Amino acid sequence: MSRILIVEDEAIIRTALRRLLERHDYRVSEAGSVSDALALEPQSFDLVIGDLRLPGEPGTELIAKSAPTPVLIMTSYASMRSAVDALKRGAVDYVAKPFDHDELLETVARVLHQQASRRTQPPDITDEAGTRHQMIGECPAMQAVYTRIRKTAPADVTVLIQGESGTGKELVARALHQQSRRTHAPLICVNCAAIPETLIESELFGHEKGAFTGASAARTGLVEAADGGTLFLDEIGELPLDAQARLLRVLQEGEIRRIGSVETRHVDVRLIAATHRDLRALSKTGEFRLDLYYRLNVMQIDLPPLRDREDDILLIADVLLDKACRRHERSGLRLSRATRQEIRQYPWPGNVRELENALERGVILAEGHLIHPDDLGLIPAPASVTRSPAEPSLRSAEPAPAEPPEDDDDLSLEDYFQHFVLEHQDHMSETELAQKLGISRKCLWERRQRLGIPRKKQARRNVG
Repeated sequence: MSRILIVEDEAIIRTALRRLLERHDYRVSEAGSVSDALALEPQSFDLVIGDLRLPGEPGTELIAKSAPTPVLIMTSYASMRSAVDALKRGAVDYVAKPFDHDELLETVARVLHQQASRRTQPPDITDEAGTRHQMIGECPAMQAVYTRIRKTAPADVTVLIQGESGTGKELVARALHQQSRRTHAPLICVNCAAIPETLIESELFGHEKGAFTGASAARTGLVEAADGGTLFLDEIGELPLDAQARLLRVLQEGEIRRIGSVETRHVDVRLIAATHRDLRALSKTGEFRLDLYYRLNVMQIDLPPLRDREDDILLIADVLLDKACRRHERSGLRLSRATRQEIRQYPWPGNVRELENALERGVILAEGHLIHPDDLGLIPAPASVTRSPAEPSLRSAEPAPAEPPEDDDDLSLEDYFQHFVLEHQDHMSETELAQKLGISRKCLWERRQRLGIPRKKQARRNVG
Protein backbone atom coordinates (compact mmCIF):
# COMPACT_ATOMS: atom_id res chain seq x y z
CA MET A 1 0.00 0.00 0.00
CA SER A 2 1.58 3.28 -1.13
CA ARG A 3 2.09 6.13 1.35
CA ILE A 4 1.27 9.66 0.25
CA LEU A 5 1.96 12.95 2.05
CA ILE A 6 -0.38 15.87 1.28
CA VAL A 7 1.07 19.33 1.96
CA GLU A 8 -1.74 21.89 1.71
CA ASP A 9 -2.53 24.79 4.07
CA GLU A 10 -6.24 24.88 3.22
CA ALA A 11 -7.82 22.21 5.43
CA ILE A 12 -10.93 21.87 3.29
CA ILE A 13 -8.88 20.91 0.22
CA ARG A 14 -6.46 18.81 2.24
CA THR A 15 -9.23 16.75 3.83
CA ALA A 16 -10.98 16.24 0.50
CA LEU A 17 -7.79 14.93 -1.05
CA ARG A 18 -7.08 12.65 1.88
CA ARG A 19 -10.50 11.03 1.73
CA LEU A 20 -10.40 10.65 -2.03
CA LEU A 21 -7.02 8.90 -1.86
CA GLU A 22 -7.94 6.75 1.15
CA ARG A 23 -11.03 5.49 -0.69
CA HIS A 24 -8.61 4.16 -3.31
CA ASP A 25 -6.47 2.29 -0.74
CA TYR A 26 -3.65 4.79 -0.31
CA ARG A 27 -2.23 5.54 3.15
CA VAL A 28 -2.27 9.30 3.60
CA SER A 29 -0.65 11.75 6.03
CA GLU A 30 -1.16 15.51 6.09
CA ALA A 31 0.87 18.66 6.70
CA GLY A 32 0.02 22.34 6.41
CA SER A 33 3.44 23.75 5.50
CA VAL A 34 6.89 22.77 4.29
CA SER A 35 8.26 22.79 7.86
CA ASP A 36 5.42 20.52 9.05
CA ALA A 37 6.08 18.19 6.10
CA LEU A 38 9.80 17.94 6.92
CA ALA A 39 8.91 16.85 10.46
CA LEU A 40 7.15 13.83 8.90
CA GLU A 41 10.29 12.86 6.92
CA PRO A 42 8.90 13.08 3.36
CA GLN A 43 11.74 10.82 2.11
CA SER A 44 9.94 7.88 3.75
CA PHE A 45 6.80 8.37 1.62
CA ASP A 46 6.15 7.07 -1.89
CA LEU A 47 4.73 10.39 -3.14
CA VAL A 48 4.39 13.97 -1.90
CA ILE A 49 1.50 16.09 -3.22
CA GLY A 50 2.26 19.72 -2.37
CA ASP A 51 0.51 23.03 -3.04
CA LEU A 52 2.60 25.63 -4.81
CA ARG A 53 1.58 28.42 -2.41
CA LEU A 54 2.12 27.59 1.25
CA PRO A 55 2.66 29.70 4.38
CA GLY A 56 6.38 30.20 4.96
CA GLU A 57 8.51 28.41 2.38
CA PRO A 58 6.91 27.81 -1.06
CA GLY A 59 5.87 24.35 -2.18
CA THR A 60 8.79 24.16 -4.61
CA GLU A 61 11.11 23.75 -1.60
CA LEU A 62 9.61 20.28 -1.12
CA ILE A 63 11.16 19.07 -4.38
CA ALA A 64 14.76 18.99 -3.18
CA LYS A 65 13.98 18.34 0.48
CA SER A 66 11.84 15.28 -0.26
CA ALA A 67 14.31 13.59 -2.64
CA PRO A 68 14.30 10.82 -3.73
CA THR A 69 10.53 10.84 -3.15
CA PRO A 70 8.74 12.37 -6.19
CA VAL A 71 6.76 15.58 -5.64
CA LEU A 72 3.49 16.29 -7.47
CA ILE A 73 2.73 20.04 -7.44
CA MET A 74 -0.81 21.46 -7.12
CA THR A 75 -1.45 24.86 -8.67
CA SER A 76 -4.26 27.05 -9.98
CA TYR A 77 -4.80 27.77 -13.65
CA ALA A 78 -3.63 31.32 -12.98
CA SER A 79 -0.19 30.04 -11.90
CA MET A 80 0.77 27.86 -14.85
CA ARG A 81 4.10 29.67 -15.30
CA SER A 82 4.99 28.70 -11.72
CA ALA A 83 4.04 25.08 -12.46
CA VAL A 84 6.43 25.02 -15.39
CA ASP A 85 9.15 26.42 -13.14
CA ALA A 86 8.42 23.65 -10.62
CA LEU A 87 8.86 21.02 -13.35
CA LYS A 88 12.23 22.55 -14.25
CA ARG A 89 13.26 22.29 -10.60
CA GLY A 90 12.47 18.58 -10.51
CA ALA A 91 8.76 18.15 -9.77
CA VAL A 92 7.50 14.92 -11.30
CA ASP A 93 4.28 16.54 -12.61
CA TYR A 94 1.59 19.07 -11.69
CA VAL A 95 -2.20 19.09 -11.34
CA ALA A 96 -4.25 22.25 -11.81
CA LYS A 97 -7.01 23.30 -9.43
CA PRO A 98 -9.88 22.69 -9.54
CA PHE A 99 -8.91 19.15 -10.55
CA ASP A 100 -11.02 16.29 -11.77
CA HIS A 101 -11.10 13.21 -9.50
CA ASP A 102 -10.30 10.69 -12.21
CA GLU A 103 -7.55 12.82 -13.67
CA LEU A 104 -5.90 13.25 -10.26
CA LEU A 105 -6.11 9.53 -9.45
CA GLU A 106 -4.73 8.64 -12.88
CA THR A 107 -1.77 11.00 -12.38
CA VAL A 108 -1.05 9.61 -8.90
CA ALA A 109 -1.21 6.00 -10.13
CA ARG A 110 1.10 6.79 -13.08
CA VAL A 111 3.70 8.52 -10.90
CA LEU A 112 3.69 5.70 -8.35
CA HIS A 113 4.01 3.09 -11.11
CA GLN A 114 6.99 4.94 -12.59
CA GLN A 115 8.57 5.21 -9.16
CA ALA A 116 8.08 1.49 -8.48
CA SER A 117 9.69 0.57 -11.82
CA ARG A 118 12.81 2.52 -10.83
CA ARG A 119 13.23 0.67 -7.56
CA THR A 120 16.02 -1.81 -7.09
CA GLN A 121 14.61 -5.29 -7.54
CA PRO A 122 15.29 -7.86 -4.81
CA PRO A 123 17.96 -10.40 -5.76
CA ASP A 124 17.10 -13.96 -6.78
CA ILE A 125 18.59 -16.56 -4.44
CA THR A 126 19.08 -20.30 -4.87
CA ASP A 127 19.33 -22.47 -1.77
CA GLU A 128 21.36 -25.66 -1.32
CA ALA A 129 18.52 -27.76 -2.74
CA GLY A 130 18.45 -25.65 -5.91
CA THR A 131 15.14 -23.96 -5.03
CA ARG A 132 14.87 -20.34 -6.14
CA HIS A 133 13.84 -17.70 -3.63
CA GLN A 134 13.45 -13.94 -3.69
CA MET A 135 13.76 -11.47 -0.85
CA ILE A 136 10.41 -9.82 -0.15
CA GLY A 137 9.95 -6.16 0.64
CA GLU A 138 9.50 -2.75 -0.96
CA CYS A 139 9.98 -0.40 2.01
CA PRO A 140 12.81 2.17 1.85
CA ALA A 141 14.95 0.22 4.34
CA MET A 142 14.83 -2.91 2.18
CA GLN A 143 15.47 -0.88 -0.98
CA ALA A 144 18.67 0.30 0.72
CA VAL A 145 19.58 -3.34 1.47
CA TYR A 146 19.07 -4.39 -2.18
CA THR A 147 21.20 -1.47 -3.37
CA ARG A 148 23.97 -2.32 -0.90
CA ILE A 149 23.93 -5.99 -2.01
CA ARG A 150 24.13 -5.01 -5.70
CA LYS A 151 27.06 -2.67 -5.12
CA THR A 152 28.93 -4.82 -2.58
CA ALA A 153 28.64 -8.31 -4.08
CA PRO A 154 31.15 -7.84 -6.97
CA ALA A 155 33.65 -5.93 -4.81
CA ASP A 156 35.04 -9.06 -3.07
CA VAL A 157 35.38 -7.31 0.30
CA THR A 158 34.56 -8.56 3.81
CA VAL A 159 30.97 -7.83 4.79
CA LEU A 160 29.35 -7.53 8.21
CA ILE A 161 25.57 -8.13 8.26
CA GLN A 162 23.78 -6.81 11.33
CA GLY A 163 20.19 -7.52 12.28
CA GLU A 164 17.94 -9.20 14.80
CA SER A 165 17.36 -12.94 14.79
CA GLY A 166 14.98 -13.97 12.03
CA THR A 167 15.53 -10.97 9.74
CA GLY A 168 17.13 -13.01 6.94
CA LYS A 169 20.88 -12.54 7.39
CA GLU A 170 21.69 -15.85 5.69
CA LEU A 171 19.58 -14.86 2.67
CA VAL A 172 21.66 -11.70 2.31
CA ALA A 173 24.88 -13.75 2.56
CA ARG A 174 23.66 -16.10 -0.19
CA ALA A 175 22.70 -13.14 -2.37
CA LEU A 176 26.15 -11.60 -1.90
CA HIS A 177 27.84 -14.87 -2.84
CA GLN A 178 25.63 -15.60 -5.85
CA GLN A 179 26.10 -12.12 -7.30
CA SER A 180 29.87 -12.19 -6.76
CA ARG A 181 32.68 -13.44 -8.98
CA ARG A 182 32.90 -16.47 -6.66
CA THR A 183 29.40 -17.71 -7.50
CA HIS A 184 30.69 -21.00 -9.01
CA ALA A 185 32.87 -21.73 -5.94
CA PRO A 186 31.49 -23.12 -2.65
CA LEU A 187 29.54 -21.13 -0.07
CA ILE A 188 30.19 -22.58 3.40
CA CYS A 189 27.72 -21.50 6.09
CA VAL A 190 28.66 -21.86 9.77
CA ASN A 191 26.53 -21.01 12.79
CA CYS A 192 29.11 -20.16 15.44
CA ALA A 193 26.53 -20.38 18.24
CA ALA A 194 25.65 -23.99 17.34
CA ILE A 195 29.19 -25.44 17.70
CA PRO A 196 30.55 -26.29 21.20
CA GLU A 197 33.40 -23.99 22.23
CA THR A 198 35.76 -26.94 22.59
CA LEU A 199 35.22 -28.00 18.97
CA ILE A 200 34.88 -24.72 17.12
CA GLU A 201 38.59 -24.26 16.31
CA SER A 202 38.79 -27.82 14.99
CA GLU A 203 35.64 -27.31 12.92
CA LEU A 204 36.84 -24.04 11.40
CA PHE A 205 40.56 -24.72 10.91
CA GLY A 206 40.80 -28.53 10.84
CA HIS A 207 43.22 -30.80 12.72
CA GLU A 208 45.92 -33.40 12.13
CA LYS A 209 45.69 -37.03 13.17
CA GLY A 210 46.47 -37.38 16.87
CA ALA A 211 46.25 -33.64 17.56
CA PHE A 212 43.95 -34.38 20.53
CA THR A 213 42.10 -37.31 22.05
CA GLY A 214 39.66 -38.71 19.50
CA ALA A 215 41.44 -37.21 16.49
CA SER A 216 41.83 -40.57 14.74
CA ALA A 217 42.29 -38.98 11.28
CA ALA A 218 43.25 -35.66 9.79
CA ARG A 219 40.33 -33.36 8.98
CA THR A 220 39.93 -30.38 6.66
CA GLY A 221 38.42 -27.33 8.37
CA LEU A 222 35.50 -25.30 7.04
CA VAL A 223 37.71 -22.32 6.23
CA GLU A 224 39.88 -24.50 4.00
CA ALA A 225 36.76 -26.08 2.47
CA ALA A 226 35.65 -22.59 1.40
CA ASP A 227 38.93 -21.95 -0.46
CA GLY A 228 38.16 -20.00 -3.63
CA GLY A 229 34.62 -19.27 -2.43
CA THR A 230 32.79 -17.61 0.44
CA LEU A 231 32.72 -18.39 4.17
CA PHE A 232 29.62 -17.18 6.01
CA LEU A 233 30.01 -17.04 9.80
CA ASP A 234 26.62 -16.48 11.40
CA GLU A 235 26.49 -15.18 14.99
CA ILE A 236 30.19 -14.33 14.91
CA GLY A 237 29.77 -12.57 18.25
CA GLU A 238 29.71 -16.03 19.88
CA LEU A 239 33.18 -16.94 18.57
CA PRO A 240 35.70 -17.64 21.40
CA LEU A 241 38.72 -15.32 21.67
CA ASP A 242 41.23 -18.00 20.61
CA ALA A 243 39.25 -18.68 17.44
CA GLN A 244 38.99 -14.93 16.86
CA ALA A 245 42.79 -14.67 16.84
CA ARG A 246 43.05 -17.48 14.26
CA LEU A 247 40.35 -15.87 12.11
CA LEU A 248 42.17 -12.55 12.23
CA ARG A 249 45.24 -14.24 10.72
CA VAL A 250 43.09 -15.61 7.90
CA LEU A 251 41.88 -12.09 7.10
CA GLN A 252 45.32 -10.48 7.41
CA GLU A 253 47.59 -13.09 5.82
CA GLY A 254 45.24 -15.46 4.01
CA GLU A 255 46.76 -18.37 5.96
CA ILE A 256 45.52 -21.13 8.26
CA ARG A 257 47.26 -23.74 10.36
CA ARG A 258 45.46 -26.94 11.35
CA ILE A 259 45.46 -27.89 15.02
CA GLY A 260 48.50 -30.07 15.71
CA SER A 261 50.31 -28.97 12.53
CA VAL A 262 53.37 -26.76 12.04
CA GLU A 263 52.58 -26.21 8.40
CA THR A 264 50.62 -23.17 7.20
CA ARG A 265 48.29 -23.34 4.21
CA HIS A 266 47.28 -20.46 1.98
CA VAL A 267 43.54 -19.93 1.45
CA ASP A 268 41.61 -17.51 -0.74
CA VAL A 269 38.34 -16.94 1.09
CA ARG A 270 35.84 -14.11 1.11
CA LEU A 271 34.39 -13.71 4.61
CA ILE A 272 30.82 -12.64 5.30
CA ALA A 273 29.94 -12.36 8.99
CA ALA A 274 26.58 -11.78 10.68
CA THR A 275 25.51 -10.93 14.19
CA HIS A 276 22.60 -9.61 16.21
CA ARG A 277 24.97 -8.22 18.86
CA ASP A 278 26.88 -4.93 19.09
CA LEU A 279 30.45 -6.07 18.36
CA ARG A 280 31.92 -2.68 19.19
CA ALA A 281 30.31 -2.77 22.64
CA LEU A 282 31.57 -6.35 23.11
CA SER A 283 35.09 -5.18 22.29
CA LYS A 284 34.94 -2.69 25.16
CA THR A 285 34.18 -5.50 27.61
CA GLY A 286 36.93 -7.72 26.17
CA GLU A 287 34.51 -10.28 24.67
CA PHE A 288 35.41 -9.44 21.08
CA ARG A 289 38.71 -8.37 19.55
CA LEU A 290 38.61 -4.75 18.39
CA ASP A 291 41.16 -5.41 15.64
CA LEU A 292 38.97 -8.22 14.30
CA TYR A 293 35.93 -5.94 14.39
CA TYR A 294 37.74 -3.39 12.21
CA ARG A 295 38.77 -6.16 9.80
CA LEU A 296 35.18 -7.41 9.54
CA ASN A 297 33.49 -4.05 9.20
CA VAL A 298 34.80 -3.13 5.75
CA MET A 299 31.23 -3.02 4.41
CA GLN A 300 28.14 -3.16 6.64
CA ILE A 301 24.57 -4.13 5.75
CA ASP A 302 21.86 -3.42 8.34
CA LEU A 303 18.66 -5.47 8.14
CA PRO A 304 15.53 -3.78 9.54
CA PRO A 305 13.34 -5.69 12.02
CA LEU A 306 9.91 -6.71 10.77
CA ARG A 307 8.13 -4.24 13.09
CA ASP A 308 9.81 -1.37 11.19
CA ARG A 309 8.62 -2.68 7.82
CA GLU A 310 4.90 -1.90 8.11
CA ASP A 311 4.22 -1.78 4.39
CA ASP A 312 5.93 -5.14 3.88
CA ILE A 313 4.37 -7.19 6.69
CA LEU A 314 1.17 -8.20 4.91
CA LEU A 315 3.03 -8.73 1.64
CA ILE A 316 5.39 -11.17 3.39
CA ALA A 317 2.48 -12.80 5.23
CA ASP A 318 0.63 -13.52 1.97
CA VAL A 319 3.71 -15.17 0.43
CA LEU A 320 4.40 -17.28 3.55
CA LEU A 321 0.70 -18.24 3.81
CA ASP A 322 0.71 -19.47 0.22
CA LYS A 323 3.75 -21.65 0.92
CA ALA A 324 2.22 -23.06 4.12
CA CYS A 325 -1.04 -23.84 2.33
CA ARG A 326 0.85 -25.80 -0.35
CA ARG A 327 2.84 -27.74 2.27
CA HIS A 328 -0.28 -28.77 4.16
CA GLU A 329 -2.50 -29.13 1.06
CA ARG A 330 -5.05 -26.57 2.26
CA SER A 331 -5.75 -24.42 -0.77
CA GLY A 332 -8.13 -21.48 -0.52
CA LEU A 333 -7.26 -20.42 3.04
CA ARG A 334 -7.29 -16.66 3.61
CA LEU A 335 -6.53 -14.32 6.47
CA SER A 336 -9.59 -12.68 8.00
CA ARG A 337 -9.72 -8.90 8.22
CA ALA A 338 -9.15 -9.07 12.00
CA THR A 339 -6.16 -11.37 11.47
CA ARG A 340 -4.58 -8.99 8.98
CA GLN A 341 -5.03 -6.17 11.48
CA GLU A 342 -3.47 -8.34 14.20
CA ILE A 343 -0.48 -9.12 11.97
CA ARG A 344 0.07 -5.41 11.26
CA GLN A 345 -0.07 -4.40 14.92
CA TYR A 346 1.95 -7.24 16.48
CA PRO A 347 5.62 -6.25 17.16
CA TRP A 348 7.11 -9.57 15.91
CA PRO A 349 10.14 -9.90 18.23
CA GLY A 350 11.09 -13.07 16.31
CA ASN A 351 10.73 -11.25 12.97
CA VAL A 352 10.04 -13.18 9.75
CA ARG A 353 10.79 -16.55 11.36
CA GLU A 354 8.12 -15.93 14.02
CA LEU A 355 5.62 -14.78 11.37
CA GLU A 356 6.26 -17.94 9.36
CA ASN A 357 5.67 -20.14 12.42
CA ALA A 358 2.47 -18.28 13.32
CA LEU A 359 1.05 -18.72 9.83
CA GLU A 360 2.00 -22.42 9.91
CA ARG A 361 -0.06 -22.78 13.09
CA GLY A 362 -2.90 -20.85 11.49
CA VAL A 363 -3.02 -23.14 8.46
CA ILE A 364 -3.08 -26.24 10.69
CA LEU A 365 -5.69 -24.95 13.17
CA ALA A 366 -8.04 -23.01 10.89
CA GLU A 367 -11.54 -24.32 10.39
CA GLY A 368 -13.32 -23.25 7.22
CA HIS A 369 -11.69 -20.92 4.75
CA LEU A 370 -10.57 -18.11 7.07
CA ILE A 371 -7.66 -17.94 9.51
CA HIS A 372 -8.72 -16.02 12.63
CA PRO A 373 -6.45 -14.26 15.19
CA ASP A 374 -6.80 -17.10 17.73
CA ASP A 375 -5.45 -19.57 15.16
CA LEU A 376 -2.10 -17.75 15.06
CA GLY A 377 -1.46 -18.34 18.78
CA LEU A 378 0.35 -15.02 19.28
CA ILE A 379 1.38 -14.02 22.78
CA PRO A 380 -0.01 -10.56 23.61
CA ALA A 381 2.79 -8.00 23.74
CA PRO A 382 3.11 -5.29 26.42
CA ALA A 383 1.25 -2.11 25.57
CA SER A 384 4.51 -0.19 25.33
CA VAL A 385 5.78 -2.50 22.61
CA THR A 386 2.66 -2.91 20.47
CA ARG A 387 2.46 -0.58 17.52
CA SER A 388 -0.46 1.79 17.25
CA PRO A 389 -2.85 0.96 14.38
CA ALA A 390 -1.86 4.06 12.45
CA GLU A 391 0.53 6.94 12.85
CA PRO A 392 -1.24 10.20 13.70
CA SER A 393 -1.28 12.63 10.83
CA LEU A 394 0.31 16.01 11.35
CA ARG A 395 -2.38 18.63 10.80
CA SER A 396 -2.00 22.34 10.32
CA ALA A 397 -1.85 24.32 13.54
CA GLU A 398 -4.39 26.79 12.13
CA PRO A 399 -8.08 26.07 12.83
CA ALA A 400 -9.71 24.21 9.95
CA PRO A 401 -12.49 26.21 8.34
CA ALA A 402 -15.78 24.41 8.75
CA GLU A 403 -14.43 20.89 8.26
CA PRO A 404 -17.23 18.39 7.51
CA PRO A 405 -18.05 15.49 9.84
CA GLU A 406 -15.46 12.68 9.87
CA ASP A 407 -18.03 9.96 9.24
CA ASP A 408 -19.12 11.29 5.84
CA ASP A 409 -17.03 9.21 3.47
CA ASP A 410 -18.90 10.13 0.31
CA LEU A 411 -18.14 13.85 0.21
CA SER A 412 -16.31 14.87 -2.95
CA LEU A 413 -14.17 17.88 -3.80
CA GLU A 414 -17.29 19.45 -5.33
CA ASP A 415 -19.12 19.00 -2.01
CA TYR A 416 -16.29 20.67 -0.13
CA PHE A 417 -16.20 23.53 -2.64
CA GLN A 418 -19.92 24.17 -2.22
CA HIS A 419 -19.70 23.86 1.55
CA PHE A 420 -16.77 26.30 1.74
CA VAL A 421 -18.34 28.94 -0.51
CA LEU A 422 -21.70 28.89 1.29
CA GLU A 423 -19.96 29.05 4.67
CA HIS A 424 -17.63 31.96 3.89
CA GLN A 425 -19.19 34.09 1.17
CA ASP A 426 -20.99 36.27 3.74
CA HIS A 427 -17.70 37.70 5.00
CA MET A 428 -15.31 37.17 2.07
CA SER A 429 -15.07 38.89 -1.29
CA GLU A 430 -14.96 36.86 -4.50
CA THR A 431 -11.23 37.54 -4.75
CA GLU A 432 -10.63 36.25 -1.21
CA LEU A 433 -12.74 33.14 -1.84
CA ALA A 434 -10.81 32.36 -5.02
CA GLN A 435 -7.45 32.85 -3.28
CA LYS A 436 -8.43 30.54 -0.41
CA LEU A 437 -9.55 27.85 -2.86
CA GLY A 438 -6.43 28.30 -4.98
CA ILE A 439 -8.32 29.14 -8.18
CA SER A 440 -8.97 32.23 -10.31
CA ARG A 441 -12.09 34.39 -10.01
CA LYS A 442 -13.15 33.18 -13.47
CA CYS A 443 -12.95 29.52 -12.30
CA LEU A 444 -14.89 30.43 -9.15
CA TRP A 445 -17.67 32.01 -11.25
CA GLU A 446 -17.79 29.05 -13.67
CA ARG A 447 -18.04 26.55 -10.83
CA ARG A 448 -20.78 28.60 -9.14
CA GLN A 449 -22.76 28.38 -12.38
CA ARG A 450 -22.20 24.65 -12.75
CA LEU A 451 -23.13 23.82 -9.17
CA GLY A 452 -25.94 26.37 -8.94
CA ILE A 453 -24.48 28.28 -5.99
CA PRO A 454 -26.02 31.78 -5.89
CA ARG A 455 -23.76 34.75 -5.30
CA LYS A 456 -25.12 36.72 -2.34
CA LYS A 457 -25.12 40.47 -2.56
CA GLN A 458 -23.95 40.87 1.03
CA ALA A 459 -20.74 39.03 0.13
CA ARG A 460 -19.57 42.27 -1.53
CA ARG A 461 -17.87 44.87 0.61
CA ASN A 462 -18.46 48.55 0.33
CA VAL A 463 -15.43 50.59 -0.67
CA GLY A 464 -15.16 53.99 0.94
